[in-house]
Formats: sequence, structure tokens, C-alpha cells
Amino acid sequence: MDRTEQTEQKTWTVGDVVVHRVDEIALPPETGAWLLPAATPGVVTGQPWLRPGFATPEGTLRLASHSFAFETGGLKVVVDTGIGNGKTRANPAWDRLDTGYLQRLTAAGFAPETVDLVVLTHLHTDHVGWNTRAAADGTWIPTFPNARYVTSRTEWDHWAGQADTMDENRRQMFRDSVDPVRDAGLVDLADVHDGPTEIAPGLRLLPTPGHTPGQVAVEVHSAGRTAVITGDCVHHPVQLAHPAITSCVDTDPEQAVRTRRDLLAALAGTDTLLLGTHFPPPTAGHVTADGDGYRLVPAS
Repeated sequence: MDRTEQTEQKTWTVGDVVVHRVDEIALPPETGAWLLPAATPGVVTGQPWLRPGFATPEGTLRLASHSFAFETGGLKVVVDTGIGNGKTRANPAWDRLDTGYLQRLTAAGFAPETVDLVVLTHLHTDHVGWNTRAAADGTWIPTFPNARYVTSRTEWDHWAGQADTMDENRRQMFRDSVDPVRDAGLVDLADVHDGPTEIAPGLRLLPTPGHTPGQVAVEVHSAGRTAVITGDCVHHPVQLAHPAITSCVDTDPEQAVRTRRDLLAALAGTDTLLLGTHFPPPTAGHVTADGDGYRLVPAS
């Protein structure tokens, strides 16, 4: 099983804000074909701009797990927390990881105890894992003990409504990565409805439903500049070229396509930086129209 750690340090400047990509792992090659089944090798190789960073010459998608960290309004913020270490997971690529993620986060200037705000775009396994870490007695405790953990109320209520019916694998994820921060009183729920919702200076949540009912993207704005962190409304840049490509785990695929089209149309031709939550290096770029779809022009 390929569990290659990504360790390249990368930052982008958005006005007065420096956004750090904090790497966890490169996802194994078979991930793309499972996650985005319509992104066949023929579809992928038909977009030469995806190579070499976003896809192999043979048309295999490259995907990654990482967080974004930045400081805005005097707050240290981490967006999404990856898969986590030592967690029992059904996916062999995610099972009982042992990575240097926390060391990289600390080296970037975001030691866990200094983080003020953790934003969860949605409550899927590969976005909440580092919410907690294992204590000496084997229990799961908040990784960021001084932070508020924020997600949308719609997202929280969706999963709460499934508490009695969710499968054991998802239930395990809630037990080790979500329930402990709730029980510690660290969860805040944001009411995100039809438009952007500010949760801190220079930081807004954008409703991007479809992958999950309450998923959000994260907008950072400073000194006239803007960046948007995708969450899973865009898993991979091939979905810029073909916005109708959906994920096998979208709760509402038709809504996911509408959300993606609306977001890409709003960003195309602007100087807003798009930061992909699962995009491998080069990870970030600007959206430009390209035929019937779009492409990503990587940012330096």
C-alpha cells in the first residue's frame, strides 16, 4: 500500500495573509478511479494541462491529503484536519497512519496549542482525523485544546440525524474524531444558508452543498485579495475541465454539479486564488475559461 508522505513546504500570499499547505500523505494511485469513476484515463489525457502535476502521463489522477493554515485577524486558523494518526479505518490507505503531520504543522508556526480556530468543511473521515490525537491512556483527546472547532449547522444536523443508522465505519470515525471535541465543549455551529457567512475577520464560509448537505468552502480575504479553499466541492482539477464529473460519495450528485458550476463561473477570469483541498502540488491556481469548461493556471 502506497502511503507516501508529502513533505514539500508551500505557501501563498493573499494580501497580508500567508496560507501554508501542511501535508499529510499523497493518496494512492487507485484513489482517483474509485473517487471519480467518470474521470477515465481517456478523459484525463484529453486535458494536457493536468500533466505532470495533477495526473500521470497514463491518465491516473494524483490526489493528496493536507490542511491549510493561516493567521487572520490575530487568529491562527487550520482548515480541515486530514486523516489522522493511529485511527482504525476500513480504507487500508488511511488505516493506522503514522505521519509527521503535527511536526510539519508546528514547523509552519501552528503548534497545536496555539491554534485558535479549526474549520471543518464537512464531516468526512479524511477531513476530521487530526481533530484528535491519542492520549497516553489510549483515549482520544482534542489535538487543538484551545481552539474552537467550526462546521456548518446543516452539516452537523445531517449527521446527527443519522446517528442511529450510520454504518460502523462512520460511527467509529465519529467516536474517535468528532465526539471527543463535542464532549470537550469545543464545537461551534455556523448558520450558513444562501450566501457567505463571516466567522472571523477576513474569513467567510461559502455554502457548497452536494458532496454533503452542509459542506462549505472557505474564503480568505485580505488587502483586496481573495482565496477560496475548495473542501470537496472540487476534488480534483479534472472537474474544472468537466464539472459534471461527480464523486462516488456525493450525497446529492446533481446538487454537487450545480454547486461546482456556480463556483467555477464566479471565479473564472478573476484574481481569486483557488486552493484545492485534495489537489496535489502545485495545489493552487487561478480559474480560466477553456472551451466548454475551465482549467487551472497554477500559481507560483
